[in-house]
Amino acid sequence: MSEKNAYIDALEQRIAALEMNDMASITSTTKRYDIPDVEAQKERSKNSSSDFIRDAIIGFADGLTVPFALTAGLSSIGSSKLVIVGGMAELFAGAISMGLGAWLAAVTDEKEFEVNEKREKRSIRAKPAAGEEEIYEVFDEYDIPRTSLMPLADHLIQNFDLWIKFMIDFKLKMEKPDPSKAWISAGVMGASYFLGGIIPMVPYFIAKNVFTALKISIAIAVITLIAFGYIKSLITGTGHKSAVISAIQTLIVGALAVGASYGIVRGVNAALGGAGPV
Repeated sequence: MSEKNAYIDALEQRIAALEMNDMASITSTTKRYDIPDVEAQKERSKNSSSDFIRDAIIGFADGLTVPFALTAGLSSIGSSKLVIVGGMAELFAGAISMGLGAWLAAVTDEKEFEVNEKREKRSIRAKPAAGEEEIYEVFDEYDIPRTSLMPLADHLIQNFDLWIKFMIDFKLKMEKPDPSKAWISAGVMGASYFLGGIIPMVPYFIAKNVFTALKISIAIAVITLIAFGYIKSLITGTGHKSAVISAIQTLIVGALAVGASYGIVRGVNAALGGAGPV
């Protein structure tokens, strides 16, 4: 009998023993592998906070750029009323769209996790020996002797739910989504988009002349873009030098979007025989 076949036979014998609950001696030596629920909850909370920060950054960045570019472009026609109506329509539509997109993404993640979890359960139930082999394969890259991993493998095998959790965490490298995350993510994304978009629009509600409002809006947007780019980088853990570069990049992107929108709208308006700025 080859060494490989002998090893497979040994695995099957150990699984049979586990199924007969002949695990008293192994259980006493494997309690150290239990994962405290408190630590797991802390890790999930930390990951959720990071996801919400990411949603807020994406929403605010898009809100600060897209509606501002649109209102700046509409300003080229010379009508404050048109700027306000068009800007608010885009702002609400964009906030709803961003929130819906975030919700769909979270729901998709949840469904994907459920599908992979069911697939893993079916696989282990159908081929338990192959499932145990996968436990060892997870640690192959760390060059840990299999004899050192046997107590861990035995402990996982006697607890089916823990075995599945281990395979999802370390083999599939997936995290179980929080059911409430979808709605929270949608709210954060939509609200941050609306907040980012309403800031440059404020001058159009106050100034009587549309071009005066445009100049004030540009000044506010420049300051906000620089501050946002800088703070965003600091939140993600980069240094001050990288934060300054990020602020400049954010400003350049915003300026390009505004310039392109202004020129396109003005050109289209002229081509359609519009009255133009007054």
